Amino acid sequence: MTTFTVWKFNDPEGAARAEKALTAAETDGIVKIVDHAVLSWPEGADKPELEHKHDSAKRGAGWGALWGILGGALFMVPVAGAIIGAGIGALAKATAGTGITKDDLERIRTEVVPGTSALFMVTDEANLDRLGERFHGRDATLISTNLTEEERKILLETFGGA
Repeated sequence: MTTFTVWKFNDPEGAARAEKALTAAETDGIVKIVDHAVLSWPEGADKPELEHKHDSAKRGAGWGALWGILGGALFMVPVAGAIIGAGIGALAKATAGTGITKDDLERIRTEVVPGTSALFMVTDEANLDRLGERFHGRDATLISTNLTEEERKILLETFGGA
């Protein structure tokens, strides 16, 4: 099953460190990484920095669009009442049918703040319990969406160039 997952870390470098654990987990057969991105938001910075990690130029542009929507546009929305609600609503429309809900977007937006980081990933054939063990003791919070087959198809067609 394809899974969209966001791990939030309570320091700006946590996601980069967790990325190493993620790639090691793939080597150990615990997960197949479809694509991933690391977001870091140092304390005092106006906005987070997002680094897309996909190494396939053919599919990288599509996944870059997803990470741009989630990491860029999501955090450029002004933090002011109705404005943030409308902005997240527009983002939810952009990800409609992919299994990434408005609630997911709102939770990501409220939990990933200055002084934190996040590891965004789309994985397949993952043992999330065993993967979670790799992040144990890293002060991480899991935000996860298990996608249905139809949502997986839409996500891969929309962003993965399938």
